[in-house]
Amino acid sequence: MVRSAEINGEIESLPKAFVPVVLAENEGRGKEKVGDIYRAQSILPYAVREHSADDEITGEREAYTASILEMYESFLGRRIRHHLGYPTHVYVNYGALSNLQNFCINNCGNPFTEGIFGTHSRQFEVGVLDWFARIWGIAMDEYWGYVTTGGTEGNFHGILVGRELFPDGILYTSDDSHYSVFRAAQMYRMNFVKVNSLISGEIDCADFKAKLLRNMNKPAIVNVNIGTTFKGGIDNLDSVMETLKTTGFSEDRFYIHCDGALFGLMMPFVKRAPKISFEKPIGSVCISGHKFLGCPMPCGVQITRIGHIRAISRNIDYIGCHQDATLMGSRNGHAPIFLWYALNQKGYPGLQKEVQMCLKNAQYLKDRLRASGISAMLNEFSNIVVFEKPQNEEFVRYWQLAVQGDLAHIVVMPNITVAQLNDFLRDLAEKRAIWLREGKHQTLCVSANVGKENCVCPRHK
Repeated sequence: MVRSAEINGEIESLPKAFVPVVLAENEGRGKEKVGDIYRAQSILPYAVREHSADDEITGEREAYTASILEMYESFLGRRIRHHLGYPTHVYVNYGALSNLQNFCINNCGNPFTEGIFGTHSRQFEVGVLDWFARIWGIAMDEYWGYVTTGGTEGNFHGILVGRELFPDGILYTSDDSHYSVFRAAQMYRMNFVKVNSLISGEIDCADFKAKLLRNMNKPAIVNVNIGTTFKGGIDNLDSVMETLKTTGFSEDRFYIHCDGALFGLMMPFVKRAPKISFEKPIGSVCISGHKFLGCPMPCGVQITRIGHIRAISRNIDYIGCHQDATLMGSRNGHAPIFLWYALNQKGYPGLQKEVQMCLKNAQYLKDRLRASGISAMLNEFSNIVVFEKPQNEEFVRYWQLAVQGDLAHIVVMPNITVAQLNDFLRDLAEKRAIWLREGKHQTLCVSANVGKENCVCPRHK
């Protein structure tokens, strides 16, 4: 059963993706039931093999594992050449850190206290946190944070802090928010209101105001998107705060969490871009470390005001940890080292150069698509190019395009070169000509999703 919240007569249902997965009885691999939807098992596993007693003599075990790893490395090499639809910097050289893989490094608990567990990387973690605190304009003695497993955990943490500060608060978030925000509402059993989005993906502050006015008796917990997942729409933080103010919500009656998974690290390096800063009355910010920075494992950074964190802190005697407010028990101690290394290697100038390159290449891609007669949209300060979805599933899978309805997108990350974009454009043009000739493709009107000015269907061309 999908839980829903009723707020002044408005029913907000959680997405179908949250329906529990139920394994079908008496059926082998290949069938799982999600509500009334069956899906086939498409993963062919690398088997864990048992070996004979004379393995040490024949070397069969070593040969088997070496062959599988070689095969897998070749697979990754092929796949990253066509990895266009998702915000991951898929190849960065971290060879200098290879020897550290021999150690189990665990940062369980509060990163600012030593604890008992000896093989940790807190010195790297706090160094990374201090760097982000400077970027986001909060004094060292006024923030608390930690390195997370990624943007989802950052959203879970920020929204939890908001709920603990305002137990009867209502969570407001836009249609275009990441699914983890809706999952947080489900996990914490929070009432939430879904706010309309503009065509850009940005939150519609007129609708936000109307929905605030219907719930004046409840505090507001607001998720602000610093770049939406699909369209790269940036919620106007100043407009959100002004809407709260003019609606009668004082700073002691709202909490703002900023989901900056991808753009949270990019915006500080774009001169005219809206700034995320704790000089404004926000409560928390999170980013993903495996996206723009290119860490080889999913990770992220969460920063919040230290005054808020006491609402969820606990003392954990087992590990000798005081005031732990993290969501996890054991935490990946390698992730902070990779984040620290990337920040030191790139530095402010290097990050700024990569941001500018991504924005420039995204503009190039959008212009080429439009010149080819394909509807395309690119928000300001964004590296996400949204365009009419190719009507061929094999093509979509080959280029690993993220799709939503009649749209697809490409996220132009630092590892994506103009040459790769040209390969994609050439392949799309050739295949599209064949699809059109064979009647397997027709130009769709996507003006409702990207705006008339970005649609090149026969009606709007």
